[in-house]
Amino acid sequence: MIEVSRLCKRYDDFTAVDDLSFAVGAGEVMGLVGPNGAGKTTTLRCLCGIIPATSGQARIGGVEVGEDPVAAKRQLAFIPDEPRLFEHLTVEQHLNFVARLYQVGDWQARAQPLLDELEMADKRRLLPAELSRGMKQKLAIACGLLHAPRAIILDEPLTGLDPYGIRSMKDTMRRLAREGAAIILSSHLLGLVEEVCTHLLILKNGRKVADGTVAQVRERYAVDAGASLEDVFFRATAQETGGAP
Repeated sequence: MIEVSRLCKRYDDFTAVDDLSFAVGAGEVMGLVGPNGAGKTTTLRCLCGIIPATSGQARIGGVEVGEDPVAAKRQLAFIPDEPRLFEHLTVEQHLNFVARLYQVGDWQARAQPLLDELEMADKRRLLPAELSRGMKQKLAIACGLLHAPRAIILDEPLTGLDPYGIRSMKDTMRRLAREGAAIILSSHLLGLVEEVCTHLLILKNGRKVADGTVAQVRERYAVDAGASLEDVFFRATAQETGGAP
C-alpha cells in the first residue's frame, strides 16, 4: 500500500534522506523512529507530496506521488503533530469542508462514529479557539480519517492528548489496521511504538539503520529476550555510528 524506493532528498550539499527504501502493507503499523535530524519528517513530507523528492519514488496504493499527486492523496491521510485548523470554522464545518474536498457524500454518517470514538460528539458547534490542545488534535484526526484513507501517516499523534485520549488513539490505530489500512506512526515515544506497531524502521543521519518486523529488529539488536525497544533503539543507533553496543 505504501512503497518507497531509493528515495533521496538533498538541500544543496546537505542530504536529508539518502537512498531510502521500505514498504508498509495493508494491516501493518510501521513505527518510524530515529534521533532528531534523522530524516523522519523529510521522509514523511516527500511521501505526502508536500515537498518533492530529489530522486527515487514514493507510491500510495500503486500511484506514484510525483506523477499523480491528487490520485495518491485521495488514498492518504497525513496527520501532523501540530493541528492546522481554520479559526472561523466549527468542528462540524471542518468535517463538511473536508468532505467537499474529498467528495464524500455521506460525510455526516461517517463523521458521527468518528466523533463518538474520539469523544467529540458534544463539540460539534465549537470553534478551534474554544477547544483544548488535545481536542484540536482529535479534530485533525477526525478530518484526516473522514474519507476512509487506506494509507495513514501519523506524526506524533498523541501530542496534547490526556490519558483517555491516548488510550482512544491507540484503539483507533489498532482498529484501522484490522480494517486493512497501512499505517506509519512516527514518534519518539518508544513505549507507544512497542505497544501498537507490527513493524519498525529506524533512521539515522538520513539512512536506514534497521527495517523489519518488531520481532526481527529486536532479535538483531537485543542483548537478551527481556530487552525493551528503547534498549534496541540505542544499540542500533550506537552501532551505526561505531559507538559502544
